[in-house]
Amino acid sequence: MDYLIQENKKQRNSSKNQHLGKVNFWEKNANGISGKTTNGSFKLSIFREDIIRIQASLFNEFETNPYSVIASPQPVDFSVAEEGNTLYLETSLISVQLQLDSFKLTFFNSKGNLLNEDDSLSVSWIGTEVSAYKSVQEGERYLGLGEKTGNLDRKGKAFTNWNTDFFAYGVGDDPLYMSIPFYIGTHEKGSYGIFFDNTHKTVFNFGASTNRFIYFSAEDGDLDYYFIHKPNISEIISSYTWLTGRMQMPPKWALGFQQCRYSYYPDTEVYAVAQGFRDKKMPADVIYLDIHHMEGYKVFTFDGEKFSDPKAMIKRLKEKGFKVVVIMDPGIKTQLGYYPYEEGLEHDLFVKYPDGKVYEAQVWPGWCAFPDFTKEETRRWWAEKMAFYTEAGVDGFWTDMNEPASWGQFTPNLIEFAYDGETASHRKARNIYGMQMARSAQEGSFLQAPSKRPFVLTRSGFSGIQRYAAAWTGDNVASEEHMMAGIRLVNSLGMSGVAFSGYDVGGFAGEASKSLFARWMSIGAFAPFYRAHSMINSNDAEPWAFGEEVEEISRNYIKLRYRLLPTLYSKFFDRCQTGLPLAESLAISYPMESKVYESAFQNEYLFCDVFLVAPVESTKEITKVFLPQDEWYYLYSDQKLQGDQVIYQDCPLNYLPVYVKGGSIFAMQSDVFHTDQKPTGTLNIHVYKGEKGSTFVHYEDSGDGFDYQVGEYLKRSISYLPELNAMTFEKSEGSYPSDFSKIKIYFHGFTSKEIEVNGEPRALNFENYAFLERLTEFDPLPEHNHPYFEIDSIGFVEIDHTQEEIILKGLV
Repeated sequence: MDYLIQENKKQRNSSKNQHLGKVNFWEKNANGISGKTTNGSFKLSIFREDIIRIQASLFNEFETNPYSVIASPQPVDFSVAEEGNTLYLETSLISVQLQLDSFKLTFFNSKGNLLNEDDSLSVSWIGTEVSAYKSVQEGERYLGLGEKTGNLDRKGKAFTNWNTDFFAYGVGDDPLYMSIPFYIGTHEKGSYGIFFDNTHKTVFNFGASTNRFIYFSAEDGDLDYYFIHKPNISEIISSYTWLTGRMQMPPKWALGFQQCRYSYYPDTEVYAVAQGFRDKKMPADVIYLDIHHMEGYKVFTFDGEKFSDPKAMIKRLKEKGFKVVVIMDPGIKTQLGYYPYEEGLEHDLFVKYPDGKVYEAQVWPGWCAFPDFTKEETRRWWAEKMAFYTEAGVDGFWTDMNEPASWGQFTPNLIEFAYDGETASHRKARNIYGMQMARSAQEGSFLQAPSKRPFVLTRSGFSGIQRYAAAWTGDNVASEEHMMAGIRLVNSLGMSGVAFSGYDVGGFAGEASKSLFARWMSIGAFAPFYRAHSMINSNDAEPWAFGEEVEEISRNYIKLRYRLLPTLYSKFFDRCQTGLPLAESLAISYPMESKVYESAFQNEYLFCDVFLVAPVESTKEITKVFLPQDEWYYLYSDQKLQGDQVIYQDCPLNYLPVYVKGGSIFAMQSDVFHTDQKPTGTLNIHVYKGEKGSTFVHYEDSGDGFDYQVGEYLKRSISYLPELNAMTFEKSEGSYPSDFSKIKIYFHGFTSKEIEVNGEPRALNFENYAFLERLTEFDPLPEHNHPYFEIDSIGFVEIDHTQEEIILKGLV
């Protein structure tokens, strides 16, 4: 009876702020502490030395999200002490102080530096809406939140997490397709991460319309967040992905260039596009089939007129070295005689109203039912249905419209989802729907092709989506502003655990100018996911559709991408272990450098740890570039530049500003036109002189399948040691026979004429070297000539690629 009175009282007070209250009781347990307050319950759980989970509820039981966190608490030494009005909980990395009279939490690092603290309002509710209010530290900046438009530093803005179909969104619009409620705070005393694990609609307000605090809130559910601290931001990101999972090693073909259009049809047009790439000696690996491949836009069908023999078509494409990815939308047309609909009805697989009636909304096929991917039976059924595509030879799957989207854009909140054993409304289930569809697609790939690595691309997702799929930033626009905004979106996704992501190169909505497309193709070559995509009723947008100059620029950068595959593939393998981004905002390595956050420089990023990419609009002929501390080489000429300065860089259309960090190492191969084509037997290693050294871990395997998990790989650490004027190739690991029999090492910035290789003197050879090919001068007027960079007389040595240790000395 007292419980009912308390609940009724809470309902009557739902229009005013209700604080969690003071702590009346607490006790220590195996992983932390738990207790009761005046108005609810709380728990602080230590997951690792660097991660503490904070839960608060108005009720005795805590709600949980079963989909995002896959890690379990680890055994950790910690201490708990009560002194006066304060409770102290400490690990080796984090100290938490809990004020017992106000439930105010304050977080310190092991040195006693204040990282984060609650405002005096701390945790409170207005009705079902729960909020955590945080004080702002001096000079604090806020990073991440996944797919969010706007500036790199989120300060002064508010953002909503509610997965939304947003065609042709603006560069400042919010929310978009994907929700990742994880941000990083950084200031002079340290950095921390907060992951708010609540799947309802959430808001993160970093100072919009208030100067008192920042806060994050959810429209329902509990306060449930993970506080993460390590000494640097990259370690915080790695800890977050330890919690929520990391991407699995993709097939190598997914790292190549991918061509898409809404839509390529009929099959003769698909052939023509594929042949165009091969005829023009332009590398490419993937062609997409958008919704026009289907009969009446119904998933698990082919249009019998446009694609009369899809199996033969796909076989023919494979003979040209192409993989095929098909789109899968969740909407199942409510048509009797359409087997997926009848099976879904028979086995109770669709989202329903509370009275048991199937929910319907209009999408491409018309009125549709929606599979409930929060139900294990539905995921298994969808995986089984995917045999329709794999039997035709399809290689990958593109899950679209999975917010879920429908015409009208206003899904009733009362519809219900299984939520894997806990019936939940649309309010709780929407944000994880797309993630669970991507999960189903990945499970279907495993089921239907168990010897192949899955490739799934998704538009919608939630924290943990990186375990199941790559992501792209949805229906962008062919504009200079969108090109630059897409870079920030991908960099933000990388800071939020989604390492494998990209944007529609060239822009989906509208039509790119010649210069815009050329510049976008060069930037896209330095993105984790490299796909061009355009929409129906627009001009052709293949790389050769914009004239000869754009075709040659596009070919140059696609070929550069493929020559860099040994580096890219090695770094993908590394990111599967660490969860770190491949496209890394400068804020990760240089968080206290104010210029990183200026509008002129906030788009710059490190790619694969080595390349500093300075994106610039196609309309500019010269641009400012900030070079952070370190030494840098202009990629195309080897011009050496000191860091910690702003430079002016010429940026003709055929040369995207790219720099290599001094002391770095990366690997290249010969030209190939798709990833199944074997390069020549020489692995090219480029090492750049610098005051600081580095280690590059070269990795090889078969490019697909799972033999690498049982030792069928080659892994080798290659280090540059400037203090010893030396370079070492450690003994290789694994049983995979390398694709390369020779190693050719290029020495950038060195003056050596002779070195030692395993104690034997070797004279260097010298040649001129260019990373990009010279463009054809179509216009004979001298003022129209294109610039061309070639590194003069670079020293190199060629050695056998043995598995044994190799030591090079005398590098000066």
